Amino acid sequence: MITFDLLRREPDIRKYRQGETIFKQGDAADCMFAVVEGAIDIELEGAVIERVLPVTVFGEMALIDALPRSATARAASDCSLAVVDQQRFLRLVELTPYFALHMMQLITARLRRVNPH
Repeated sequence: MITFDLLRREPDIRKYRQGETIFKQGDAADCMFAVVEGAIDIELEGAVIERVLPVTVFGEMALIDALPRSATARAASDCSLAVVDQQRFLRLVELTPYFALHMMQLITARLRRVNPH
């Protein structure tokens, strides 16, 4: 997958231990993340609403709309995450139009799962 190939080569890769909080609902956002290894639980009001596995990004909505984080992200296992700030995100969109399409498909799929009507 071209998007994952791009993201797993990002220069800013951070490691988190199982149980560590990546961000909390309401936090300011300056980046999104791509799971390189491991798993992340996305939580809303204490309930896991999604488990994010390798090849998938999370935290993209707050990066795009500049609003506070809409959920909490916690490491479900030891993991490695590629960190993409807004400047890098815009560069990826510029260099790879399919990256933008993939991001729109991801956001649309998540919205449809929450509101299937």
